[in-house]
Amino acid sequence: MTTRLVICDDQGMVRAGFRSLLEAEPDLEVVGEASNGQEAIDIVTRLQPDVTLMDIRMPVLDGLAATRRLVEAGVATHVLVLTTFDLDEYVFEALRAGASGFLLKDAPAEELAAAIRVVAAGDSLLAPGVTRRVIDAFVRRADPATRTHDVRLAQLTPRELEVLGLLARGLSNLDIGARLFVSEGTTKTHVSNVLTKLGLRDRVQAVIFAYENGVVVPGAEDQSLG
Repeated sequence: MTTRLVICDDQGMVRAGFRSLLEAEPDLEVVGEASNGQEAIDIVTRLQPDVTLMDIRMPVLDGLAATRRLVEAGVATHVLVLTTFDLDEYVFEALRAGASGFLLKDAPAEELAAAIRVVAAGDSLLAPGVTRRVIDAFVRRADPATRTHDVRLAQLTPRELEVLGLLARGLSNLDIGARLFVSEGTTKTHVSNVLTKLGLRDRVQAVIFAYENGVVVPGAEDQSLG
């Protein structure tokens, strides 16, 4: 099964480079390109690619606004944000806007291809090292005294709350299962229950929810993110 892609970046050489790398993969097909956020909305809406690679800083309309509008319009695509370390806070806002994940622009070709496959399958992608920087940047801006706990948290069992905390620290289902001494299948069930009870779309939203509601606070435990 072929995964259809649209590449959105204001630099022609970057788009050409990504196209060359990705079209070398037999299961990936680049069906369109956009050089600014408005073009991205128009092309993605028309072509409905499985995955949209979205740069943040683009003219006319930035990738953040374009992602939000695509999600709000219900366009059937998974947005994978491409970024550099100096765009951390923008990335966090993009995830809040509905992106399925993010990856560094200088990631190896095989890592980019793997990330696209993960997102295309409906999973979210959190690059742990970058996640910690993004979350830290967000939390530093927020006053802990003004944070309120969402009433939906009361719906979670103690074990589900524990799973949410581990998930928010970037642990995979396999790692969570090992930490809690349960099977990966049981962990998947817990994660699914957490997302359902909290009304969240994916693991990315769960991470954001956990930090915004004080379930996890950056500190020593975050060293597990690598």
